[in-house]
Amino acid sequence: MTYFVLFLGVGFVLGGLAVASNPSPYYGVVGLVLASIVGCGWLLSLGVPFVALVLFMVYLGGMLVVFVYSVSLAADLFPVAWGDWRVWGYGVGLV
Repeated sequence: MTYFVLFLGVGFVLGGLAVASNPSPYYGVVGLVLASIVGCGWLLSLGVPFVALVLFMVYLGGMLVVFVYSVSLAADLFPVAWGDWRVWGYGVGLV
């Protein structure tokens, strides 16, 4: 169980890092969904399933509306992906 909670913690940090270091909203939402799912899994491991479900519904519902709005405003033909050197620089700087 300890390794599972450690795995969830690492996944949560990596999801937050993926959201913070990516300038393109297309790929940043993947980190957002990852961090939300892992955070809710962490709450499930603590024994509060109702809070995890409510957090999942409210957080993803609200944030995905913001994501759709930002994607409609920032329609990039060539979005910056995680393999770009600028994204790696942001990630290293955040760590």
